Amino acid sequence: MALSGFSKPPPKRTFRCCARSIASTRTTSPSAAISISRPYCSSSSHPLFRSEFPRYLDRKITAAREDESFFLSIGDHVYAETARFWQSFFSDALQQFEAHNRDIIGGFRRFADRGLIEIITCAATHAYMPLLGTDESLRAQIRVAVSTHEKHLGQRPRGIWAPECGYRPAGLWSYPVAPEGANEPPPFSRIGIEQALSESALEFFFVDTHLVQESARIHSPYEFLRRSGGHADTGFHPTDDRRLYHPFYVEGAYDKSEAVTIFPRDPRTGLQVWSGENGYPGDENYLDFHKKRWPGGHRYWRVTGPGVDIGEKQPYVPSAAAARVREHASHFVDLVYQALSPGFNDSVPPILCSPFDAELFGHWWFEGVAWLETVARILHDYDTGIALISGSAYLDQYPRGGFLALHEGSWGAEGNNQVWMNNDTAWTYAQLYAAELTCREICTSPQWRDGGLRERIVKQLCRELLLLESSDWQFLITTGAARDYAELRFNTHHDQFNDLHSLWKILHEGRSLDDRQLERLSDIEERDNIFAEIDPSLWATGAHASRCSTNAGSPPNISPETPPDEPVIEAPITDASVSEIQKFVLPLDQGSEDVDDPA
Repeated sequence: MALSGFSKPPPKRTFRCCARSIASTRTTSPSAAISISRPYCSSSSHPLFRSEFPRYLDRKITAAREDESFFLSIGDHVYAETARFWQSFFSDALQQFEAHNRDIIGGFRRFADRGLIEIITCAATHAYMPLLGTDESLRAQIRVAVSTHEKHLGQRPRGIWAPECGYRPAGLWSYPVAPEGANEPPPFSRIGIEQALSESALEFFFVDTHLVQESARIHSPYEFLRRSGGHADTGFHPTDDRRLYHPFYVEGAYDKSEAVTIFPRDPRTGLQVWSGENGYPGDENYLDFHKKRWPGGHRYWRVTGPGVDIGEKQPYVPSAAAARVREHASHFVDLVYQALSPGFNDSVPPILCSPFDAELFGHWWFEGVAWLETVARILHDYDTGIALISGSAYLDQYPRGGFLALHEGSWGAEGNNQVWMNNDTAWTYAQLYAAELTCREICTSPQWRDGGLRERIVKQLCRELLLLESSDWQFLITTGAARDYAELRFNTHHDQFNDLHSLWKILHEGRSLDDRQLERLSDIEERDNIFAEIDPSLWATGAHASRCSTNAGSPPNISPETPPDEPVIEAPITDASVSEIQKFVLPLDQGSEDVDDPA
């Protein structure tokens, strides 16, 4: 079983709790995978964050002390006890932050170096890759992610979290909306995600349930070669109802000797952990996300029940919440056992993947981090027949179940692209597609390589394009969670991209920039100074990574397939084929802003 694929910045205390809980399993290989986003690597390592975060924690500690005094003065000992809980909580966070030399990423790196966790990467700015408009943009998202991962974590990642479990195959494609200022281009061939990942030596990623259930299993020519060489068929090939518990290679028009692997997402465990209505986070004893006491912003109330008005919320009792954490952890382990136990006697053990956004744990669901630790401890303390394992560790020991030809999709509503491409967001893609084409054209030209002003402009142009490509803007617009903010951010990056393009054209025409224009360039660079080592050549027409293969000439490691004369069985489309898990979004009518939270 793998608790893997965390795709968002880890919560403030996850790094110590992950190590503590995973260490309790005492395994010899990584027990979980965590994907740390590239912006989080950069922002959490920034000197400003390292200096300001302790001040934020001091403010929270002081506010909790003042709350305690107030509650005691009015004789409210229940709330006073919770105020003491917050003092201890934020004091512990400050102590841990200082113990790790104010270096959160360094803490994760140390745990990875000790073999406790596997850190995988994510697209550079969490772009929704199925809708990117050029192959160069797709590849650049991945290549920038890999290089930034190496810079901060000291080694190349083996796996990647594809944002929103988004996947696209190779094939003929048309823009869903014409690039702004241009006629709709004719259809063109584009690469699949698997090819871009393989070129960057990434070995695996995660896809949603329905993509595996609805995909055709493909006979591999490598298996036929084995049979012709006299190798016996051991008979292992996952049946349709067991597909979700085995990894598969991705079929596609790319070098199969470097084939990329997918791990399917398990639906039942996902529902229990994601859902605020039917899952664990909605339990009446858990901390309510919305209601806060000001000044200070501390929370003293529990969920209380479904649909309970914010004014009727009851006091939060940490001990009662802790008891529910233990019960929910036991329930989760039982769900995993029910899913995996039918395959306990298989020649290749099954693996269950439960990927979640890390922001769920400790942020939306405050008790989520403690729940993770308790799950790990149960698996260590009791003989369940289940062990934690990371994706890489599993692939190093066991074969894949064959090849699957996947169709396009995601883990969003209806399993397709509609969360990110719809009537409310189409305008963002019209502008994005025009920007991608402009960036490719400029980066293909050798004129930006002057080591001076032109290069500064084009590097910043690429940064703004990466920031434009973030899937968060469309997600926030579609859900209404923070539409004004998302539109403001998108428009800001678009305006800056256009200003940089204007500066480029001035130089291209042989003119010079005046003081005002130079100041504008400096302001944009200071505002968006992410990816310091960015390389515009990544966006040049046809640019791609060239991996030095260690498996050249070797067939993929797959389980023997059914004999060639037997038909390939396609999985039936069931009710579970459509992803029933939408992104975890709490009700918006009560508001969810934490204006005092720098994260």
